[in-house]
Parts: sequence; structure tokens; C-alpha cells
Amino acid sequence: MPEAETEDLLRRLAPQVLGAVVRRYGHFDTAEDATQEALIAAAAQWPDGGIPDNPRGWLITVASRRLTDLLRADQARQRREDTVARWVLPEQWLAPGADAAPADRDDTLILLFMCCHPVLTPASQIALTLRAVGGLTTAEIARAFLVPEAAMTRRISRAKQQIKQSAVPFRMPGADERAGRLAAVLHVLYLIFSEGYASTSGPSLHRVELAAEAIRLTRLVHRLLPEDGEVTGLLALMLLTDARRPARTGPAGELIPMAEQDRNLWHAAQITEGVALVTTALARGPAGPYQLQAAIAAVHDEAPTADATDWPQIMALYEVLLQLSDNPVVRLNHAVAVAMVRGPRAGLELLAGLDADERMTGNHQLPAVRAHLLEMAGERAAARDCYLAAAELTSNLPQQRYLYARAARLAGDR
Repeated sequence: MPEAETEDLLRRLAPQVLGAVVRRYGHFDTAEDATQEALIAAAAQWPDGGIPDNPRGWLITVASRRLTDLLRADQARQRREDTVARWVLPEQWLAPGADAAPADRDDTLILLFMCCHPVLTPASQIALTLRAVGGLTTAEIARAFLVPEAAMTRRISRAKQQIKQSAVPFRMPGADERAGRLAAVLHVLYLIFSEGYASTSGPSLHRVELAAEAIRLTRLVHRLLPEDGEVTGLLALMLLTDARRPARTGPAGELIPMAEQDRNLWHAAQITEGVALVTTALARGPAGPYQLQAAIAAVHDEAPTADATDWPQIMALYEVLLQLSDNPVVRLNHAVAVAMVRGPRAGLELLAGLDADERMTGNHQLPAVRAHLLEMAGERAAARDCYLAAAELTSNLPQQRYLYARAARLAGDR
């Protein structure tokens, strides 16, 4: 199997293996370390030696053995009999063999709710879940939170220690507990999908495996809570957004903006499902932020051409969304919708209010949108400068190339 396919398989299996190890042995923080070492071993051995018949069982076995080593080392360091007496080593359990039939049970959803336990702050819940369930690196999570990587490392370490100290049982929480954790769970899934659909860094515009995992997990939550409007709205939003993915890149992986995409390449089945989901959710009322974002995505997806897009409806939906979720990204997108309805000058006036928002510092989206609106307004030199500024702020290579190309085209037109 090619190395890329091996990496995709390991990413899909990682949360399942971690969930299985935590369920059997506890020790969340140590179990994560053991799982990571099992993944590293597989990444080194499988490309040359081949994938085992039961890769999940292989990883669980290796992780279990490594967990034994780590716990023994920890016991030796601490030398406290009372602590040793409370630990149950993995050798006292029957771990599955590498050739054993895979269990039908997928502990990923339990792991997801466990990481969103109320002993953690909302920020720590999201960070830990992105790390343990979403498979994002600490650097990627730090960029999503707009904080230094070192600070995010400390936050995740503290979160793992809090989970350990709280002795949280590895089980699906009851209905009341689920309600308290649901907002954090949905936010985490949204961030995982966002990183998969529009990667913050790297050579590719998107990471298909992350987006697919976010959709899979959201389907599980929707199956658990089918009447929840925001769960339904989030699933619809993911499907409607991901439906455009085949048309977002060209043959060489270059970024293609929505207005220039071949809409025949969009996934019609996902659009149909997403529209049906958001229609059902909105009919129940009242609408939440995910439902409104899904409704906006549906308006885009149902337009046969870019020129046929119902921008007044999108602008109105963003204005409702601003009442529920007044954050800079929503305001940025609202400015674009206003520009499409009332002209670029109106949109640029709204963007001016975002310049002082610290949450947008270092974010390439603000100068990129300003460049687009300036270009629409005929201010080509100013647009070029903004495209260049945006390109300097993004670590995603296709986005960077696209922004540099736009700037170069404007320079050549002068």
C-alpha cells in the first residue's frame, strides 16, 4: 500500500484505537502516548511489510504493550505503593491479538463526549478533542485558536491531566450530561471539518480524510440526537459545503474560487441530502447558528450559476446570523454579501470595522476579501497590495499561489 494510503488508514483508525485502549485500561493521557507510539510503529513498518489482516487489532495490541511499559516506568518513578495498588496493568486483561477479528464497537463517539467533559474549560475541551479524536497536530490546533503553539501544548497537557485526575468513566454520558457537552462537541466537529475543507497549512487545499471523519462523527451524533436542530444543521452544513470540494481545485491542485467552479462537478446527492436536512431543521424552529449557515450554503448550492446566486437572501440570512453569533468571520462574510447586493464600496465600509479586531490579526482572510472588493471597485493597485499581504499571511500553498497569481495579474494589467 502506498505511504499516503497508509497515513489515511492510520488517521481513520487512531481515534478508534485510542477509544478502545482508554475503555479497557483507563489512563487517558498515557493511553494517548501509547497509541501515538503504535501509530508511529505502523507508519514505519506497514509500507514495506504490508498492512496486517486486522490493522485495528494490531494497533490495539501494540498500544496495549506500550501502555504496560509506560505504566511500569511511571510506577518505578513514583515508588508509591498506594498508587501502584490502584493501577491495573494491561497484562491482567485479555488484549486482542493482532490476527483477532475486529470488534464491531466503535468507541470514537464515547471518546468525543469524554474529551468534552465539564471538568475542562470549553477551550480545553475543543483542543483535546481535536488532538485525540480529530488527529490534528498541536501546531494546527494552535492556528485554529490563533494562539502560540507552546501555549496550546500546555493547554492540551493540562486537559489530559484533568481528565486523568477526575477519574471520568469511559461510557456514553446520560441525556442530561450530553446536553451540557453538546455545544462543545458540535464546535469541535465544526473545527475538524473546517481544517479538512480548507487546511490552514500544507501543500493541499483540503484534507479529505479530516472532512470525511468530521462528517462521519456528526452522522453518529445525529443518529443519537435526530431531533436536535443544531446537530441536524451542522450535518447539513458539512454536506452542502463538502459537495463543492471536487470543483475547488484544478488539475494541478490550484484553487478555483466558487464563482469560477464547474458546478456539474458538485456532488448532487450530498446537496439533495443537505437541503432536505436543513429544511427539516428550520421547520422545527427556532433556527440556530449552524442551521443558518447551512441555509446559506444551500442557497449557494442550489444556484445553477454564480450569477444566479440569490445574494439578497444570503445577506438577509447573515444579518440574522449576526444577531446570534457576532464574530469576525461572520461579519467578514456578511460584508461580502453586502458588496454583492449594494456594491463593493458598501462592503469595504463594513470591512473597516474589522481592522481593530484582534481576533483577525494574522488572518489572511481579511486582506484577501478586501483585495477582492477593491478589485471589484476598480482600485487595482490597492487590491494588488492586499493580495500580496494576504499571501504572506497564509501557510496553505494553493491559497498562497492563488493570491500571488491575482496580484501578478493586476500588476501586469497596469
